[in-house]
Amino acid sequence: MEGSFVPYFVLYFALLFLLTPPLAHFMSRVFRSDHHPADRFLGGMERAIYRTAGIDPQREMSVREYGWCLALLNGAGLLLVLALQLVQNYLPLNPAHQAAVSFLLALNTAVSFATNTNWQAYSGEVTLSPLTQSFGLTVLNFLSAATGLTVLLVLIRSFVLERATTVGNFWQDLVRTIVYLFIPLSLLLALLLAGQGVVQSWNAGVTAVPPRGDPQFIPLGPVASQVAIKQLGTNGGGFFGTNSAHPFENPTLLSSLLEMLAILLIPSSQVLMFGRMIGAKRQGWTLWMVMLFLLLAGLAIALVDAGKPFAACDQQASLEGIEMRFGIGHSVLWSVLTTSASNGSVNAMLGSSAPLTGGIGMLNIMLGEVIFGGVGVGLTGMLIFVLITVFIAGLMTGRTPEYLGKKIDAFEIKMAMIVMLAPIFLILVGSALAVASKAGLASRSIAGPHGLSEILYAFSSAAGNNGSAFAGLNANTPFYNGTLALSMLLGRAAAIFPILAMAGKLAAKPKMAESAGTLKTDTLLFAGLLIGVIAIIGVLTFFPALSLGPLLEHALVKVGTTF
Repeated sequence: MEGSFVPYFVLYFALLFLLTPPLAHFMSRVFRSDHHPADRFLGGMERAIYRTAGIDPQREMSVREYGWCLALLNGAGLLLVLALQLVQNYLPLNPAHQAAVSFLLALNTAVSFATNTNWQAYSGEVTLSPLTQSFGLTVLNFLSAATGLTVLLVLIRSFVLERATTVGNFWQDLVRTIVYLFIPLSLLLALLLAGQGVVQSWNAGVTAVPPRGDPQFIPLGPVASQVAIKQLGTNGGGFFGTNSAHPFENPTLLSSLLEMLAILLIPSSQVLMFGRMIGAKRQGWTLWMVMLFLLLAGLAIALVDAGKPFAACDQQASLEGIEMRFGIGHSVLWSVLTTSASNGSVNAMLGSSAPLTGGIGMLNIMLGEVIFGGVGVGLTGMLIFVLITVFIAGLMTGRTPEYLGKKIDAFEIKMAMIVMLAPIFLILVGSALAVASKAGLASRSIAGPHGLSEILYAFSSAAGNNGSAFAGLNANTPFYNGTLALSMLLGRAAAIFPILAMAGKLAAKPKMAESAGTLKTDTLLFAGLLIGVIAIIGVLTFFPALSLGPLLEHALVKVGTTF
């Protein structure tokens, strides 16, 4: 691995470690109290939104009402983006005169951005107008990311409340997330990125005339503003088809560092925010260290495999599709970060990476993206594993399962299993349908295990609401536009509504006093148990599929066999 990557690697994790605690402290104050430092500067905007929309932020909601508000808002956003695409040729701010998008592709895209997946079966710069990109996709980037955090807030409150019939106010949680977190951070990041050369323009583009050859049209657009929220909100959808591998989205090493920091900054901070809001900081740090361990373990495997010479590459490391401006290590770090979070951005083509490197990215998504994960839903996924671990430990020792003073009953475990099994079902059944049909197989760029990996990764990315792709599969077909849209929609619903139902039950329960039989969940022993449960349930579930894809390809390229 290139020597320049090591200090970059150290700098990245040092900055993440230093920035996480203060942001966690700020977030906990914003969501726990009406009195916090940012209210002095942004409180007027928050209150103006309430007055304009006729919202009473103090009115508490039941979990059912909370869920209905969440569903209606995101459903309206989906329909808005669908409509914008279907009639964009008649709308202003379309300097390149982009045509209307076909219905299935428009539906796939609308579902994708409404579910915080940002799967893109198109190249944005030649398909969507600046109006559709900015007032459709970028707006949904804010709303879908904020929605994930509202679900986390409800779950956190359920461990704090006792005998409660309400869980907060959806509109207040949503507005505070956007006003105090996403808007200021996005504005700051957009300005920093624009200063590094990331494009921010309403022009259609410019025509460059090289010394030799034909003139070349270079598309432009409002890129920096979309990149900022796509990274901070763990959305991932880029303005350009090649995403952050495009020099207009990611021109320098500094811009790349800023974008990668943005991917994990809020997901990392929300873990420590959890500890602060429940009044047990060690709980937050325990989960944070588990996530960091899993991240570094996967990164180590991916880095070693990416730097190995392969017989299939004439005893050289595989460089095809790698971002050569920055090097192999940089591309591998990005791929691991973006698949550990629910972020679909890429700065290199994952399908061109070494087999185990691509396999680690796929496995990160298959685990439910609980390694920090997306905004809100990443930590809720990890807490699902925590409840399963507590339940298993209780069965093994004959103790009543409890977590943070709340008894874990059959209902909570049923909801946890829905959250855990729904993506597994969608990934495996969707992939099986694809490999069993001509329409599914026809989109592969290559046969053999790599072709299976392309299909498997697509359904993993859709069901896990990640959005990245192996970049070899032609997903802009009726079969994939339809099946992946359904996977994205069901995957998002399964990650939200069972958790809301569980939170409603937990909030209504009294807190149990800690006793000598209470399982400590902030210790190294519990962290080890949690890692073991994640490995057993997550890894072994997908081992047969991975064996036929990246693991088989790894064995074949070592002896020089390609397809």
